[in-house]
Amino acid sequence: MKILLSGGAGFIGSHLAEELLAAGHQVVCADDLSLGSLKNIAGLKGRRGFEFLKLDLRDFKKLDALFRKHRFACVFHLAANSDIQAGELDMERDLGRTFMTTFNLLRCMARAGVKQIVFASTSAVYGELKGDLAEDSGPLFPISYYGAGKLASEAYITAFCRQCGAQAWIIRFPNVIGPRATHGVILDFVRKLRKDPSRLQVLGNGRQCKPYLYVDDLVHAILTVWRKAKGEVNCYNVAGKGRTKVAGIAAETVRGSGLSGVKVMFGKTDRGWKGDVPQFGYSMKKISRLGWRAALSSDAAVKKAVKRIWEQEGRP
Repeated sequence: MKILLSGGAGFIGSHLAEELLAAGHQVVCADDLSLGSLKNIAGLKGRRGFEFLKLDLRDFKKLDALFRKHRFACVFHLAANSDIQAGELDMERDLGRTFMTTFNLLRCMARAGVKQIVFASTSAVYGELKGDLAEDSGPLFPISYYGAGKLASEAYITAFCRQCGAQAWIIRFPNVIGPRATHGVILDFVRKLRKDPSRLQVLGNGRQCKPYLYVDDLVHAILTVWRKAKGEVNCYNVAGKGRTKVAGIAAETVRGSGLSGVKVMFGKTDRGWKGDVPQFGYSMKKISRLGWRAALSSDAAVKKAVKRIWEQEGRP
């Protein structure tokens, strides 16, 4: 089928584009390149079934023209402000880049009669709920503007499905790591060590503990949910087995650097920034019933991602 992939030149989107093309779909990749990069999709240039368009989804007229040009069967919506810390400094960032991109896509889908949307959501919608988080956990009180923008997007998507007779797949994933990352704890540590190989400053006390998911596992999970879940609104948590402490990630990043004598310094608070959720775990019961499980545990994903990101950035 012909698919619109928003954010397709980004970290996750570029990996997903490769898999969709490999499965025989036609992919129109729309990205404003604010976080994405043409380098991420350089291997797809000229490939049959692939088209790239630089487009800001906040521009409704240009987005609507794209829908009039193509007869899309499905939209994979990954475009968003994925940098939570940046969103905390500017309230409008997630309103525009996380929510309004979704709103404009739904408007265009309604006008064009497109009936399928796959939405990249987040663990941030849960806020600071205790225990293993399941898809029906609640009430949902996000503590970051990013989480709020994603939750508002989910609400509009579910209403759109009922109003327009459409179908949605909502995938709530945690911290995703791997090559082509544009931000995140590992990339942050790597760049700090490149700048000053003698010390590493950790945001927070290092006891923050969360599940980390390798990007290849996430892409396979997204496609599994899309292919196998048959409801009107299909909402799934996705993660690997276990959780990893930030202190452990710091130690692994230092090991991967090949440096010696690095002084790792921790903050005093239980979180890195205001919108940070320091502790959470996921229930995987629902997605496991579809036959999916991550190839890598959280710890194994961190180890592999550290290796790949050092290769990407270059060791000091």
